[in-house]
Amino acid sequence: MQDHAAIQEKPRQGWAGLWNISFGFFGIQIGFALQNANMSRVFQSLGSGIDDLPALWVAAPLTGLLVQPIVGHMSDRTWLGRLGRRRPYFLGGAVLAAAALLLMPESGGAGSGLLMAAMLLWMLDASLNISMEPFRAFVGDMLRRDQHTTGYAVQTAFIGAGAVVGSLFPYVLEHLGVSNSAALGGIPDTVRYSFWAGGIALLAAVLWTVFSTREYSPEEQAAFDGKAEHDDGATAAALAARSMTGGLAWIAAGAIAGLLVWLWALEKEVYLLAGLLAGYGAATMLAIRLARAGRSASMLAGIVGDFAGMPPLMKRLAFVQFFSWSALFIMWINTTPVVAQYHFGSADPASAAYQEAGNWVGVLFSVYNGVAAIAALALLPLLSARLGKAKTHALCLVAGAAGFAGFLLLRDPKALLACEIGIGIAWASILAMPYAILASSLPQAKLGIYMGLFNVFVVLPQLLVATVMGSIMKAFFPGEPIWTMAFAAGTLLVAALASLRIGETAQ
Repeated sequence: MQDHAAIQEKPRQGWAGLWNISFGFFGIQIGFALQNANMSRVFQSLGSGIDDLPALWVAAPLTGLLVQPIVGHMSDRTWLGRLGRRRPYFLGGAVLAAAALLLMPESGGAGSGLLMAAMLLWMLDASLNISMEPFRAFVGDMLRRDQHTTGYAVQTAFIGAGAVVGSLFPYVLEHLGVSNSAALGGIPDTVRYSFWAGGIALLAAVLWTVFSTREYSPEEQAAFDGKAEHDDGATAAALAARSMTGGLAWIAAGAIAGLLVWLWALEKEVYLLAGLLAGYGAATMLAIRLARAGRSASMLAGIVGDFAGMPPLMKRLAFVQFFSWSALFIMWINTTPVVAQYHFGSADPASAAYQEAGNWVGVLFSVYNGVAAIAALALLPLLSARLGKAKTHALCLVAGAAGFAGFLLLRDPKALLACEIGIGIAWASILAMPYAILASSLPQAKLGIYMGLFNVFVVLPQLLVATVMGSIMKAFFPGEPIWTMAFAAGTLLVAALASLRIGETAQ
């Protein structure tokens, strides 16, 4: 039996400590904001058609799906002396992400330029995910349980502030006289200089956290948690006892999905989804064999075993995350073409109106992120104290659904600012509430892997949107991207209803 009297409590962090722990996320989010607000614009400026955007964006969720569980598993088992456990990963990721941002504006030419931009997007998103996942676990590592909600709220405020800065870069540069136009096959100087400045800011912010914090050693964490750092015996035993039938079912699902792509002539990128289903089935069967052979310490067996053994609360939260992030990825891919076509009257990427719309999307994105930064510190604590975390999250998601619905009704670009308020409230809650609910219920020794696996349900819906949405839009709404906003509103409403079923433990 665990000796609760022997468990030590982590020191309480003041505002300076909370700032230092999460300031690096300010830089990471500048990178994400530049990516989210500008990559569709970059792709179309280099000659991509609107129907090709989901396929070009598929790199982003795929890298997150593969990288985050691996980084989570490894960071739980890393200790590099003074550099610590999580910091080596978000430092290494920041260096690579900064390099991708500096190189992205050098993409050029309608053929090779598109390929280069797509490869750099892959590198950028992988690097940002390498940095982001350990930052989620870092808050849980450094803070006592009664500070988790505050810690993730502060992190969300930095995410919002970083996104405002990243989103506004091109708009501000244009008003400072930097050229905002480019011929087809080129990238405007406003975007070029924004990516360069963003790369420098990202690296500087992460270095701040690296040099201003000291991580608790494995021995200290074990004393705080009252447990040994790693005890994979129960996970391995449960995995070894599983039947191979589940893996075969996933492989069969992948084969059926591939067959449907061929029979119904769906977009070719859906083959990737089929391959992932089959690949997960094969990985599951291999992990079971490794566990049965006594090789439970292998990374594959550990990741698959922990995925299969997720706590019930985490499974309910994962369902909410799946639908929440489906809406967000729809927004990131489609906001620029929607605003350009329906609010600025041009679907031509080479036109001045389209480039003006691209800058206005940066403003819209800065507004929802700015609202999120304020809501994280002012609104969420107040609502959660009165309603509980789960009901607060549901209410915020409904506000986001209303914001997306507004895109279908409003045609004045400035009126869209009102829509961004609702979306910003939802964004604040999506970034804070699920992690605050989850962190306090997870074992400290597996915080990294569980946070990484939880983020699978952030990237899975993005992958689904990137592979399937193009086929849906081409079949039912060709040339009418505005209807993607209706899908986004609907998925947030589903997530809101699911939030009400999280359970009393989340209150």
